[in-house]
Amino acid sequence: MIHTEKHLRDSAFITDIVIGMSDGLTVPFALAAGISSAVSDNHIVITAGVAEIIAGSIAMGLGGYLAGRTEVEHYHSELKREWEEVETVPEKEKEEVKEVFADYGFSEESQHMLVEELCKDKKKWVDFMMKFELGLEEPNANRATHSALTIGVSYIIGGTIPLLPYFFTDTPSAGLQISAVITLICLFVFGYFKSKATGQPLFTGALKVMAIGAAAAAAAFMVAKLIGG
Repeated sequence: MIHTEKHLRDSAFITDIVIGMSDGLTVPFALAAGISSAVSDNHIVITAGVAEIIAGSIAMGLGGYLAGRTEVEHYHSELKREWEEVETVPEKEKEEVKEVFADYGFSEESQHMLVEELCKDKKKWVDFMMKFELGLEEPNANRATHSALTIGVSYIIGGTIPLLPYFFTDTPSAGLQISAVITLICLFVFGYFKSKATGQPLFTGALKVMAIGAAAAAAAFMVAKLIGG
């Protein structure tokens, strides 16, 4: 019988989609719901919604870009420090390697043998320290750009869904009713696949995502209603 291991390989990409889609579905939906309670013209809802989607996708994409750049810069900063330590205090670094092997249960003799073999190649030595001492994997050099694009596009896709019904209805209240149904279904489906990708309970995860979106929209609707009298 062939054993197939199921692991999430590109967790960063999935994370970016989750960030973009979840906010894209929730924020414009809440905004449209709030405006719908205060105006009587779909054009106003659509204009505000499109403006929010554009601004939100840029802001979210920029946030993803900065986070990606920070990750790359942090990795290279630590890499430089490790190289310096290997060159200037090699015995201390060897002791740190031994501690890693000790944590895995290797005997004193095995630790010494493994350390001497590993430290013959300084690049592998530094890579080992980065991964097992600091817990850092080398990020993709294009991580920041990919993250920005993925989050931004996901936000636009998510944000467009709750806004679409307003293009085909006559009043904001009618648009909101259809938007609420479509968006809540999409939030549930999105929550289901998000939970499946991350190994969480499927039904519970889907309900949680849907409930958060519904709560945000309800809060925005009530606030706008109160302010608008």
